[in-house]
Amino acid sequence: MTFITENILRNPPILLGLIAMIGLLVQRKNIADVVKGSLMAAFGMIILDAGVDLIVSTISPINEAFQEVVAGDVAVGEALNDATFTASHGGNVGLAMFLGLVIHLLIARFTKVKTIFLTGHMLWWFPFIFVAAGVEGGMDGVSVILFGGILSALYWSFMPWLMRKYVWAVTEDESFLIGHPTGVLSLISGFIAKRVGNKNNSTEDINVPKKLSFFREISVTGAIVILLMYIVVWFIEPSVIGEEENIIFSSINQGFTFGAGLLIMLYGVRMLINQIIPAFQGISEKLIPGAVPALDVPIIFNYKPNAVIIGFIAAMITSTIMIIIANAFNIFGIILIPLVVTSFFECGGAAVIGEGQGGQRGAIIGTAVASIVMVGLMGISAMVYSSTIQNWMLVFGGNDFSLFGPIANWIAELLTGVFG
Repeated sequence: MTFITENILRNPPILLGLIAMIGLLVQRKNIADVVKGSLMAAFGMIILDAGVDLIVSTISPINEAFQEVVAGDVAVGEALNDATFTASHGGNVGLAMFLGLVIHLLIARFTKVKTIFLTGHMLWWFPFIFVAAGVEGGMDGVSVILFGGILSALYWSFMPWLMRKYVWAVTEDESFLIGHPTGVLSLISGFIAKRVGNKNNSTEDINVPKKLSFFREISVTGAIVILLMYIVVWFIEPSVIGEEENIIFSSINQGFTFGAGLLIMLYGVRMLINQIIPAFQGISEKLIPGAVPALDVPIIFNYKPNAVIIGFIAAMITSTIMIIIANAFNIFGIILIPLVVTSFFECGGAAVIGEGQGGQRGAIIGTAVASIVMVGLMGISAMVYSSTIQNWMLVFGGNDFSLFGPIANWIAELLTGVFG
């Protein structure tokens, strides 16, 4: 089981390559098409991951600098490391993941909810947070495995399904869903955007003067945003760059890296969609009729790229203001840290959904409201996970982890109280 978990389920290129291969074999494609389709799907996932890694490498120093300013007593290494909890409970997380996958596939096969969750790393992280919630609630052994597995299966099946109409409104393509913890923030953004926005006024139609037309390219805009962020953060916390580095040139290089990461990520997205969707039709037709794959959130960034950058900026500004207020009044009894990673990926997805429901205004207002909720969820979840993965949640929370984790903890405490 550990072999399968480590080498297949937590290895997205191999997982998606195998799924593409199965789909093509089921469709009785010739061997050349099977080999090419399987490898191209794996290549697409690797390219997508490479782009994401470049983006994260430019965001992380900003995140760490914020931690130094806002919460110097929080150990960055611990916050970015799940090793302590995994060392004690990793076996239970793995077993919960396996059980959850079995239940998840049964739900897809025998109910009207036809989601197949294919975001590889999230197949690990949801059992991780649910098992941690069970441990916080007093569970152990078989009970926490069952608990984590069942809740993971329900999330993998139902959250992408709940989001489907919002996603399809953006993509105009019902062949895939989104499987990512942006769920609650995207639903909030879409709900708000539909009521306050104007779909006829799109972020992709922003009237930019000809001399500034380069702003219409997401990689250029993203590079400039990151360059300016580094310079601003440097005035607050110089450790954002190395002691021997020049702030201007270092910021320029980080901007270049971020822009290149966006280009690579979007190329990987297009490549993956072109391979995995046709191959998945074989699984849908033969093994689980009507099944629809749920893929990582960058898949939809290509549809409204301007909205992603606008959402990132709106989320960073709004959430940082809310975090300053929360820390000043000690609302959660713990120092909160700006959520740079969540602001880009989860709120970027929320902005795309908001754009699909309400254009420019919908993307901005929907994401701003979602980012306020993001801060509240992060604070609550950090309190709930006080003895297990609190530091991890401070860095990667504010999303579905921070919503369903505390709910799971409440259920665990209820069950433990009733059954002992």
